[in-house]
Amino acid sequence: MPDSIPADSVGLVSPQTLHIDTPITLESGRTLPVYDLVYETYGELNQDASNAILICHALSGDHHVAGYYTMEDKKPGWWDNVIGPGKAIDTNHFFVVCLNNLGGCKGSTGPISINPETKVPYGPDFPIVTVNDWVKSQAILADNLNIEHWAAVIGGSLGGMQAMQWAISLPDRLRHVLIIAAAPKLSAQNIAFNEVARTAIKADPDFHEGFYASHDTVPRKGLGLARMLGHITYLSDEAMHEKFGRELRHGSINYGFDVEFQIESYLRYQSETFAEKFDANTYLLMTKALDYFDPASAFDNNLTKAVAEIKAKCLVLSFTTDWRFAPERSQEIVHALLAANKEVTYAEIEATQGHDAFLLAIPRYHELFSAYMKKVAAEVAVQ
Repeated sequence: MPDSIPADSVGLVSPQTLHIDTPITLESGRTLPVYDLVYETYGELNQDASNAILICHALSGDHHVAGYYTMEDKKPGWWDNVIGPGKAIDTNHFFVVCLNNLGGCKGSTGPISINPETKVPYGPDFPIVTVNDWVKSQAILADNLNIEHWAAVIGGSLGGMQAMQWAISLPDRLRHVLIIAAAPKLSAQNIAFNEVARTAIKADPDFHEGFYASHDTVPRKGLGLARMLGHITYLSDEAMHEKFGRELRHGSINYGFDVEFQIESYLRYQSETFAEKFDANTYLLMTKALDYFDPASAFDNNLTKAVAEIKAKCLVLSFTTDWRFAPERSQEIVHALLAANKEVTYAEIEATQGHDAFLLAIPRYHELFSAYMKKVAAEVAVQ
């Protein structure tokens, strides 16, 4: 944290909790009798509630998208570079909302929460959740905040899939949708990556079939391996070369199996830190939600039919070196929207950073993002 709060920061923030006593029935058919949704807001909601923006987080994200909790925080929220006064999502104009999705591990009801029926943590008994379930719960939060329409729903990666589902499922409740570094469904290769990650977690002796809390253990090795695999897919070959190359930690080869290359050290560090702050059962749930996302499946596997009822204006962004969700996958969404005669803007942004580019302060990306959001703000101003 800097000595003082930057002028373009939302500043010190606090999460809020919405407790819901009305049961929610999930896409799987299972029901949560009660649940909590933890969320944060930035900016002020205007009188007619027309300036609200929903941010949907990705696999390992959460509700803390901008600002700081204390002056001692080492870094701000995960998308602080686009949210704040004068930034792309300008909190001088917008009221921004982000929640920790159901099944998460940062406050909203999930596997680490107490099951009201058993009085112990849900663990692996927590029901499978889907993107449709998240959209449903996000709409419930919107209702409780008296937000009938979002000025825009925005997300990157898995967050972009949620934004897309919003536009499909609740077309009358948003005016713009921003789908960034996403895909209309996972490829077999992506499902395979997720399965390897889940297998690594479940193979950890400390996993105990998901009941590790009752054994007072944490499957750190398995969760760490899953994170290492994920991180490899988030970075491009160019990004790895620029950041690490074949640089050795100590300048010479040791002819052993200890960490020698800087990339090895980086992956180990990411593995260890992630395993301390994330929940393994939540990771399993999030990857399954990714696997199951396929809005066209309800429309004879026809994506054009799936987007036919969309009323929102669409911005779709991809990044040249993203091989996890390659530009071709975003173009599938764009082609379907055009075939359905929807208003869509598309840009493929030159970036060496791979899939993680959507999180980074890349000038051309932020220029496009800001220009589009100024248009959204102008529409809000004249309503």
